[in-house]
Amino acid sequence: MNIIPSLKGRVSAEEWQVRVDLAATYRLVAMQGWDDMIFTHISARVPESVSGPEHHFLINPYGMLFDEITASSLVKIDMDGNKVQESEYPVNPAGYVIPRALHRARPDLGCVIHLHTTDGVAVSAQESGLLPLDQHAMMLIGDLAYHDYEGIALDIDERQRLVADMGQRNFMMLRNHGTLAAGKNCADAFLRIYYLERACAMQTKALAGGVKLNVPNQGVPEKTAGQGEWAFAGYMGDLAWPALLRKVERSDPGFRM
Repeated sequence: MNIIPSLKGRVSAEEWQVRVDLAATYRLVAMQGWDDMIFTHISARVPESVSGPEHHFLINPYGMLFDEITASSLVKIDMDGNKVQESEYPVNPAGYVIPRALHRARPDLGCVIHLHTTDGVAVSAQESGLLPLDQHAMMLIGDLAYHDYEGIALDIDERQRLVADMGQRNFMMLRNHGTLAAGKNCADAFLRIYYLERACAMQTKALAGGVKLNVPNQGVPEKTAGQGEWAFAGYMGDLAWPALLRKVERSDPGFRM
């Protein structure tokens, strides 16, 4: 792999901070074992104060493993998937159909994370979807959308259906495909995908236990969903993100390059 020159000082301070946070998010996903080699994607919006009305966003260089991605290697593209900054790497076509649909329709979303984990795909393939079996699931289930599988996400016309299914929610199960979470920034999006993935893992293990499941009392899932709505609206993300950055820093500070 060629050494990619640092863009620090060559892009605005605002864009550089988003690049650092997004590179850290890729590293965190890899550390959790949620990466699918090079075949999924996380995107982050370049602040409008920098990109202006063109609405640029950053995405992974297609061909790099998640634990190789750095702030400078991220590829900047426009809403049509065109590179607006020189890069030797291509962009995964499916990697801009899904995020650009959401970034275009939802200006409030600064980061979109899409994964293909074993537990996430398993739950997405279950007819009942995510069940309110545990605290993690109950915290997010009221904010969870579903989108039916239509094949590998290469068709532009799928965007309208994806956006309609997502609505104003911030979590999504992509049926027979995987999980998705979004937020105003990388911190919020990562916190959301962490809870969604944990809920999926707990469900697959609970259903595999072969014993009768305990169902929460009536009204408890709704109460917990309300508590989760408050917690996910920046509070828990802001609280956890500095610690998560320290975790990545200890593993490999090279993500900041």
